[in-house]
Amino acid sequence: MKRTIKKVAQFSALASMLALAACGGGGEQTSGEADGQATDGGVVKADIGVVSYLSGSGAAYGEAITSGLELALEEINAKGEVEINLIIEDSAGKQDQALTAAQKLMNSENVTALIGPTLSTEMNVVGPEADLNGVPTIGTSTTAEGIPQIGEYIFRNSLPEALAIPASIDKAIEKYDAKKVAILYGNDDVFTKSGFDTMKAAAEEKGLEILTIETFQKGQSDYNAQLTKIKGLNPDLILASALYNEGAVIMDQARKMGIDVPFVGGNGFNSPEVIEIAGDAADGLIVATPWYAEKDDPKVQEFVSKFEEKYGKKPDQFAAQAYDALYIYAEALKNAGSNDRDAFRDALAEVKITGILGDFAFDAEGDVIMTPTVLVIEDGAFKVFE
Repeated sequence: MKRTIKKVAQFSALASMLALAACGGGGEQTSGEADGQATDGGVVKADIGVVSYLSGSGAAYGEAITSGLELALEEINAKGEVEINLIIEDSAGKQDQALTAAQKLMNSENVTALIGPTLSTEMNVVGPEADLNGVPTIGTSTTAEGIPQIGEYIFRNSLPEALAIPASIDKAIEKYDAKKVAILYGNDDVFTKSGFDTMKAAAEEKGLEILTIETFQKGQSDYNAQLTKIKGLNPDLILASALYNEGAVIMDQARKMGIDVPFVGGNGFNSPEVIEIAGDAADGLIVATPWYAEKDDPKVQEFVSKFEEKYGKKPDQFAAQAYDALYIYAEALKNAGSNDRDAFRDALAEVKITGILGDFAFDAEGDVIMTPTVLVIEDGAFKVFE
């Protein structure tokens, strides 16, 4: 019954959005002209829509994601088991633009599924629409609580904050015998607010004294008031939930004020951009991630080598998760034997692969269970936190 309702909703949405789809500018297409039909040789062809944060202050996230997708695309299509065409739209990190881009993609009957959008705050508006219309959607960077629970068509292969942050805090407590913490977070973003909720709950569960909770807003440039208060309280750790732009500036200003205690960051800090922006001030940042580019694994090192050769830099977590996500989609297409959205969704839910992030499968809600690696920035590089 639920899928019948979705089909009716999909038809209605298609009719109401036809003008939008006709008038909207074409997205960037990567690969061949996949028409959504199986070839004579039995190769399933599918268009996959991508909504990514490609312009604006957080564009490094989207750049990494699309780079990971494009590298995986070349490899997947070369194998000849399936043929995928990516249609990429820019969300600019904005809810309304993400929704418009997603609607445009969903209203194309040839688009089998979506990848993205990048931010959890964007997925909170795109996810319900995709689920209503029966369009399978995977988040490769959406780590806030509740994302897969949006609906049966919504999945993710990104490590949830609920697993990553407690792992980081545990390691920091063990290393520094921490007893007191200050918490700093962006209160106008779903992702950073979710990270704060996890940090606060984890700190309380572990018996840490929370000295203060300070907030900021996206795009803020001056954190003097918050950091002055934190410095005066002398915490053992600072727990910070921020996107890389604000997070790097916070660390830079903190170090200039003489605050030298370690930072424990949420998933937004898992980008080399933190080091690019903050420089030496990024040292001492502790994060948890499913991805570590120096891992002694042939599959990981092959990916790193290919990525560096193609893009001139090492892949970060966001590139790695996107790369694995397209392989997950390719496996689902192959197993479904069809690009029908419902058939693809059912095959997707059962996918089990070993990717560059390790062994992978979805749980019953479309979420993933992973064992994170805790890293620390030392001497301008991410290293395993011992």
